[in-house]
Amino acid sequence: MTMSEYFDEAPYAARITWLGHVADRAAALASEGQAQAVLTYGGIEGEDHGGVTRPACSRVSILHPRDTQIRNTRQLTILAAEQIDEIARNMGLDHFDPAWIGVSMVVEGIPDFSYVPPSSRLQTPDGATLTIDMVNHPCTLSGRSVERFAPGYGPKFKPAAVDLRGVTAWVEREGTLTVGDEIRLFVPKQRGWQPDA
Repeated sequence: MTMSEYFDEAPYAARITWLGHVADRAAALASEGQAQAVLTYGGIEGEDHGGVTRPACSRVSILHPRDTQIRNTRQLTILAAEQIDEIARNMGLDHFDPAWIGVSMVVEGIPDFSYVPPSSRLQTPDGATLTIDMVNHPCTLSGRSVERFAPGYGPKFKPAAVDLRGVTAWVEREGTLTVGDEIRLFVPKQRGWQPDA
């Protein structure tokens, strides 16, 4: 089988508009902007969300006891510029900085980005490839970080970001991400799940 039998290239011209780096999330969730990021199999080089494995957290408590080592499918948090603007409007802000909530990458040009199907791929011209794990639901931890930068708005973040918080992803192929790069979306070919069919 050829790749075209497994994936469809989505017809969207997306580009990277922002890259972030969290040096120490225990100190602060916020990320620092950067022009370029080197991807390794452990995530963004030197980034605190990186690692091939991670300790299980409350998101997977139905499956694993807390702190059990599991595969790190949350190496990057990716949001859409269009959805960030919508979060800002929902909160009553003129501007929402992705750095406030520790975002790894912002892309522009892919509609309904937070619900791109799991296992879709994002690939840059040099071949760096990210595999989307799943939708990234908003949390109160992010809201507390927002409060540091926009006092009085932190509690508004979680309800404002429902269905708009982007996705988590992990590195399938190493390479480099650069602000301004085109990034192509490849969606797995499969029908929707029909458990009652």
